[in-house]
Amino acid sequence: MVAQASQHRFSIGLTGGIGSGKSTVADLFAAHGAAVIDTDLIAHQLTAAEGRAIEPIRLAFGASFIAPDGAMDRAKMRATVFANPAEKKRLEAILHPLIRTETEHAAAQAEGAYLLFVVPLLVESGLWKQRVSRVLTIDCSEETQIHRVMQRSNLTEQQVRTIMAAQVSRATRLAAADDIIVNDGDTAALIPQVQRLHDLYVSLARSG
Repeated sequence: MVAQASQHRFSIGLTGGIGSGKSTVADLFAAHGAAVIDTDLIAHQLTAAEGRAIEPIRLAFGASFIAPDGAMDRAKMRATVFANPAEKKRLEAILHPLIRTETEHAAAQAEGAYLLFVVPLLVESGLWKQRVSRVLTIDCSEETQIHRVMQRSNLTEQQVRTIMAAQVSRATRLAAADDIIVNDGDTAALIPQVQRLHDLYVSLARSG
């Protein structure tokens, strides 16, 4: 289990709001030798064509939520769950146990200097903070978040703001952090921040 793995191995929970640059930062840690386990990536695999979540989603929501290619229709599901909290809970009841199982399996198999779990909703879940040794928050301004997400996902500003409103506030996420990386600039500005924290994490992992 993740909780058990975290007790025996030093682990980081990396989080941040949409558009904060979690994947970019995680890739930099991976290049240093961290064992990165991305729960968002696991969720995408589960909801891809022939993923383990597809049949439960079809049964719970109907065939119209499955795209012609066999994957979950993400745009339709996003619109549905943001409009209806009960539907969001229904989707989470399907996905969360599957994500937990896959995450535990990945943690058991992972090799690296330490475990780094990428968990977008780490603070919202209320459970991950007890599972990891430290919480790392990737922070940037709300304006930067909106600009990045609009560019990469072709969403309107209002759609991005709606997603952000469904997440905890920037202040709450920062308050939960043991460590913070500021990502308002380019990748070059991240490199020394990642190096400093990687050295700290390696030291803490070795000290047990």
